[in-house]
Amino acid sequence: MKQSRRNFLKTAALATAGTGLLLSTGSKLFANPAPRRSLPGSAKMKLSFRPVDLQLKYTFTVATFSRTMTPSVQVEIEYDGVTGYGEAAMPQYLGESAASVMAFLQRVNLEQFRSPFEMDDILNYVDGITENNTAAKASVDIALHDLVGKLIGQPWYKIWGLNIDKIPPTTYTIGIDEPDVVRKKTREYANDFKILKVKLGGANDKEMITTIREVTNLPIAIDANQGWKDKHYALDMIHWLKEKGVVLIEQPMSKKKLDDIAWITQNSPLPVFADESLQRLTEIMKLKDAFNGINIKLMKCTGMREAWKMLNFARALDMKVMIGCMTETSCAISAAAQLSPAVDFCDLDGNLLIAPTADLYNGATLQNGKMQPTDLPGIGIVKK
Repeated sequence: MKQSRRNFLKTAALATAGTGLLLSTGSKLFANPAPRRSLPGSAKMKLSFRPVDLQLKYTFTVATFSRTMTPSVQVEIEYDGVTGYGEAAMPQYLGESAASVMAFLQRVNLEQFRSPFEMDDILNYVDGITENNTAAKASVDIALHDLVGKLIGQPWYKIWGLNIDKIPPTTYTIGIDEPDVVRKKTREYANDFKILKVKLGGANDKEMITTIREVTNLPIAIDANQGWKDKHYALDMIHWLKEKGVVLIEQPMSKKKLDDIAWITQNSPLPVFADESLQRLTEIMKLKDAFNGINIKLMKCTGMREAWKMLNFARALDMKVMIGCMTETSCAISAAAQLSPAVDFCDLDGNLLIAPTADLYNGATLQNGKMQPTDLPGIGIVKK
């Protein structure tokens, strides 16, 4: 009887913690579970970090630039003998660098908090240090979620009450390239995926699609990366793309042309998603009439806490949701995968775009076309 009661109390505490995290929108959590070993205040959180360049498998080209590597900063938060892992990945357009991330992290003082379960207070403090630095903030957020999940003993998709069977297939991204390279990439990955993502917005958009169609008939998601300049051209392209088996369009025009995008969305036969037009929670409301859905990326929105809020707010506005990524290791990909059972589309291939030797963790893996999180606690990773 004592054992049963103890198990009941443990389960009830976990459920309460998960519910508090689910409903929190900036206020204090409903319940803060105590650390497993230490008395309150007897252990301190210690933050450490280091820069790592992530080499890509192939040169990656979108409408505005090309790159062969992505800088990252790998983060750890240690508390009472348990370590949480986080990551900041910085593509060019975010305006962050390894140096700026490390300068930000040097200002973060986690020792002032009694335990990692004070998540709202901690992450509100981190967010308030500077106005931007979203990837740097995301690295702390991810590490903190990993740590708390490990202390609770559950992965975050379970803490949030999500059904892992509902994870949609993830896309694999094919960047703008010469036809021979596009064919090679498509042949290499088409059998492992159920949907592809193709970067357009260049001079040879139709050639890209017809080249891919020589190899596979898989559904395609299109990311124009703001590359189309005229709304009429964009709409004509969308109608043509629908005939070629395309199922969604991401960021057809510049984020500065919101009225043109709204016109495209109103007339488009395919759902239109915001990417560059959206960064954080407070921006969703102004986009609800211009897009059918949003693409949430941890590096843009400061991490898992705000991503969860954005997901639920978009649902309340009857918008579709995609969970996306940058070029990242399995650390950040596994963190994003914790939200994937709650979205309509997944674009979580960032760890597959880097060279295998560049990935520092074992975590979420591609299974039957889906980026499947492990059942390990926290974000579900193990450091190699």
